[in-house]
Amino acid sequence: MSNILDVRNLTVTYGKAVAVNNISLTVPEGRIVTLIGANGAGKSTTLNAIMGLIPSSAGKVFYNGEDITGKKTQDIVRCGIILVPEGRQLFPYLSVYKNLILGASRRTDKDGVKSDFEYVYRLFPKLRERRKQKAGTLSGGEQQMLAIARGIMGAPRLLCLDEPSLGLAPVIIEQLGESIREVNRERGTSILLVEQNVHLAFGLAGYCYTLAVGEVVTEGDIASIREADAVRQAYFGSD
Repeated sequence: MSNILDVRNLTVTYGKAVAVNNISLTVPEGRIVTLIGANGAGKSTTLNAIMGLIPSSAGKVFYNGEDITGKKTQDIVRCGIILVPEGRQLFPYLSVYKNLILGASRRTDKDGVKSDFEYVYRLFPKLRERRKQKAGTLSGGEQQMLAIARGIMGAPRLLCLDEPSLGLAPVIIEQLGESIREVNRERGTSILLVEQNVHLAFGLAGYCYTLAVGEVVTEGDIASIREADAVRQAYFGSD
């Protein structure tokens, strides 16, 4: 199986501070991979560096075999990678519909865009009900649904999700998790999921990287990561 994303020895510094140190990770085509770790571990920094939102100090990022290191963010998006950022970053004074249209702004396939509108409305029925409502007036869960739907409207091959469960009620997290699983299963979209909620992450992903202080400390399939001492102590309590 080929890798849609291959990050090799990525390092990101802020002045003399090292935020991410020599990280390597891969996302196989059509799979869900998760990146877990505490606040400040370097998870969001890693995503932002992949997307070209912040510069890397060393290392390479390959997408579908192409070196995209140092490319502008808009060019990375055109390649087929889309980030749903932490905090959603919607346009609060625009309607749900207009936020979705902006997600598809780089596309020229009108029939595909029309089809994807129906797809995200089926995936998130609340968005159809609220399509004329301003995004800023939605509940937190509905805003996260809209953020993910807007990402889908860009027709990504690789969807990067940064803390999608943050601040949401358990029942909403469960619904979002099922929607993420469906996007992967139905459309074959590869997903890189950054999460602190390990129960959600482990329920969705097949492979996991654990970050601590900017470095990968464990990696492996979900079953083996569950049993890793560092992960058990940090997230599930030690026996």
